[in-house]
Amino acid sequence: MTTDGSAAPARTEKKTHPTPPPLGAFGMLRWAWTQLTSMRTALFLLLLLAIAAVPGSLFPQRPANPSLVTQYIKNRPDYGPLLDALQLFDVYSSAWFSAIYILLFISLIGCVVPRARAHYRAMRSHPPRTPKRLSRLPEYGTLELPADAGVPAAAAIADAAAALKKRGYRVQVRDQEEALPSLGAERGFLKEAGNLVFHTSLIGVLICLAIGGLFGFRGQKILIEGDTFVNTLVGYDNFAPGTNFQSSWLEPFTITLDTFAVRFDRESTRQFGQPIDFTAQLRTRDAPDAAQEPRTLKVNDPVYFGEVGVFLVGNGYAPVITVRDGNGDTAFSGPVVSIPNDGVYTSTVVIKVPDARPAQLGFVGFFLPSAIKNDEGVAYSFDPDPLNPQLNLNSYYGDLGLDTGVPQNVYNLDVKGLTQLNGRELPAKGITLAPGGTYTLPEGKGSISFDGLKRYIGVDIRSTPGQTGVLVFSLMAVAGLLASLYVNRRRVWVRAGTHNDGRTMVEYGLLARGEDHRLSAEATAVRALLVGQWQLQEDSRGV
Repeated sequence: MTTDGSAAPARTEKKTHPTPPPLGAFGMLRWAWTQLTSMRTALFLLLLLAIAAVPGSLFPQRPANPSLVTQYIKNRPDYGPLLDALQLFDVYSSAWFSAIYILLFISLIGCVVPRARAHYRAMRSHPPRTPKRLSRLPEYGTLELPADAGVPAAAAIADAAAALKKRGYRVQVRDQEEALPSLGAERGFLKEAGNLVFHTSLIGVLICLAIGGLFGFRGQKILIEGDTFVNTLVGYDNFAPGTNFQSSWLEPFTITLDTFAVRFDRESTRQFGQPIDFTAQLRTRDAPDAAQEPRTLKVNDPVYFGEVGVFLVGNGYAPVITVRDGNGDTAFSGPVVSIPNDGVYTSTVVIKVPDARPAQLGFVGFFLPSAIKNDEGVAYSFDPDPLNPQLNLNSYYGDLGLDTGVPQNVYNLDVKGLTQLNGRELPAKGITLAPGGTYTLPEGKGSISFDGLKRYIGVDIRSTPGQTGVLVFSLMAVAGLLASLYVNRRRVWVRAGTHNDGRTMVEYGLLARGEDHRLSAEATAVRALLVGQWQLQEDSRGV
């Protein structure tokens, strides 16, 4: 009330909220480090790394096949350059993939080191003190030792400690001289140790993969029967070195392909004609002055030269062709690699003859191992074995564009600027050749001969220095994961006291850290252990 008796105006108090102090630069860095090294972030980065690797399977990769990447961009001028700018054709060496990789590496280290320290302190510490009321624990029981057993409370605790140690518990006896001695026991440290081994092994795998990417290499080579490969840079059809790889590290081994045999299924009606075995007979030298050694190369059975593995990844037929130009000179002679298109080895054939005169020649068509014609007169292959080999080609002449300096795919012939000589729709028709046959080209452009047939293999040659480490750390990760899943952290407390009538009363309780559906079974096992220790009858059970 005011002095004149009127009501005083209501007071309005302004509420203030506490404002935290600004983090500052150091606080912000500490907060960022805490977020980065959390287990949630590590799992998120691991998932993100798996997702980031997907484009490597969707788009051709420049280290594996640069010509295919060039053709891919050329065929998609609207978005191909954008994909290239985003490094989607070189995923595993891209800046964004490397950033995820490095962040995951740092996050795992930041998670493992503090947890390893905490686990070490836990292993060095004593089991927790005995609770006052053991009956509140999830598993609880009592035992009675009769007075004539002659086992006082202190001896009962000592016996219980010995029994639990045999079961793998770490035991500490307390208050042994008091009226109510007790013990605390703990086991299951292997669970956290397995968790740490799992995450440490992931770091080891990342390190080994990085070593392989930095110091390894991968190359491809096609070997035709009778060919010899020398392990030098110029010997590869395609070569992708690691970031820090030096060509001087290549070991000077040689490989000669003597024969290659494919065994097809000739007994099964459903799988008839399917390949069931591939065998390449090789002659190898580990060094230029070493003796030749016969070796066998099979699928999933590579040949190794130290850490360098040679893997069989492909095969096909190589027709032996001779092309003579319009001047009668031999412009090309040798086997030509054909690319299989189906299970019966119907194969695409491309022949480029830039040395032909007066005009360069080109041939494109297909090879049929076992040729037969359908009702419409179209030839096709009915079997993968060379029962009736046949070449079907169209011929062209003109400038092949090999002198422009622009790389070309050797298995593709660009016919836009060429003039066609042979074809099904032309008066000269297409070229059909059996082994030993020769065809004379129209307009005096020369001739082509099908001299014979060879086989070829495609091999993948790679060195991954960290692959042994990847295997070891992967096995360790599996072992650590199994330990973390199937080992449980448990604690046991036992307390004993002497009754007025001389009986020794024992009570025990069990507690698990985390969920443990097998804790009741462990309680039963502990009770059986104590009963056996004192040779009690089951009717001595209290609760």
